[in-house]
Amino acid sequence: MTPVELPSAQKNVDDKLDFKLIVQNVVSSVNLFTKIDIVKIYQLLIDSEEIFVKYNPENFPGLILKIKEPKVSSLVFTSGKLVITGAKSADMVTTAVDNITEILKEHGTQINGKPEIQIQNIVASGNLNQKKINLELASMWLDQAMYEPEQFPAIIFKLAKPKTVHLIFQSGNVVCTGAKEEDMVHESVRMVYDMLEEVEAFDFDIDLDQ
Repeated sequence: MTPVELPSAQKNVDDKLDFKLIVQNVVSSVNLFTKIDIVKIYQLLIDSEEIFVKYNPENFPGLILKIKEPKVSSLVFTSGKLVITGAKSADMVTTAVDNITEILKEHGTQINGKPEIQIQNIVASGNLNQKKINLELASMWLDQAMYEPEQFPAIIFKLAKPKTVHLIFQSGNVVCTGAKEEDMVHESVRMVYDMLEEVEAFDFDIDLDQ
């Protein structure tokens, strides 16, 4: 994720807020608009050293196909639909779909149209400017916040717009899920930061030298 290319990320940088957000996983659905003989694909690729395939229809109706470049996993269905996981950016998803499409074509699948790609979920992690958070206080004042420290050491906070879910830890670490675009991650984390600041939930700056 390059901050200067994203409006919300650039705004945060301009405001001297460095959340160091890193995309961990981009989950996408793909429609190739064709039928795929996944049994045939499995049989042709089972001995490949470059491509991993697994198919057990008794447990799951799709073919698991993993490629090394870029390093992603995909679920391939006879309907021509795929689910891609493991990508670190939207661009990586596009590259992965291109490569997987070529593999399918090389092994007998007729694909004529342009794949339809939809990002379903972006998972990213970062830190709220190296500040510790009073989770008890934050959970009291933030609507849609759930905090059960005996069960999980973080606040689960649902943001309505942009529609995302955040895990907020006392250390200031945050995990954002549910975004459909990379800029939504920067926008929603900034909103969480502003809300925590408004309710004075930041305890103090972490001393990084200790």
